[in-house]
Amino acid sequence: MPTIGWFEILIVVAVAIIVLGPKDFPVMLKKAGSWIGTAKRYVNNIQNEVSNIDVDIDDEKKNEIKKENKDNE
Repeated sequence: MPTIGWFEILIVVAVAIIVLGPKDFPVMLKKAGSWIGTAKRYVNNIQNEVSNIDVDIDDEKKNEIKKENKDNE
C-alpha cells in the first residue's frame, strides 16, 4: 500500500492553490474540514450504536443464563 509523504501533500496543496486560486482555497479547506467532521461524527454514531447493541445482547444472555440457573435449582 503506497504511503503519502510530505512532499506529495505539498504538491497537492500547490496544485489546489493554482486551480482554485488563493482566495477560494481557504473556503474550500473549511468546507472539506466540515465534510470530514460530519463523516467522523456519522461513523462514531454508528460505532456507538453497534456497541450498544452488543451490550444489550450480552445483558440478555446474562439474564437467560440466570433464569436457567434458577430453573435448575
